[in-house]
Amino acid sequence: MDKLKEYHELLKRILTEQVELCRRQPVPDVETFLVIDEEHRNYIWMNVGWQNGERVCGMTVYVRICDGKFWIEEDWTEDGIATDLVREGVPKEDIVLAFHDPETRKHTDFAAA
Repeated sequence: MDKLKEYHELLKRILTEQVELCRRQPVPDVETFLVIDEEHRNYIWMNVGWQNGERVCGMTVYVRICDGKFWIEEDWTEDGIATDLVREGVPKEDIVLAFHDPETRKHTDFAAA
């Protein structure tokens, strides 16, 4: 399997599992779902609804696959999607913590870009 297809399948599986775990403890009136733009390799875990009279609409996770790397743009999970990817055998040089500015990324164990 080529790397791009392998990375797509891996990320799709990880996020699907995470969303399913989240749905086991649902928040009333808030829907949790996964948006996958396979053509452009964008993966978004969303929450939409109402809580205590306030609108809830936001991303829990946003990851892109670009230039053979995972670009983690947003990640509000407890352990981090990068941890899941490394656990599955993805080398850290194929993961960009894009929610950090480029200068900060240089000081992580992950790819700078």
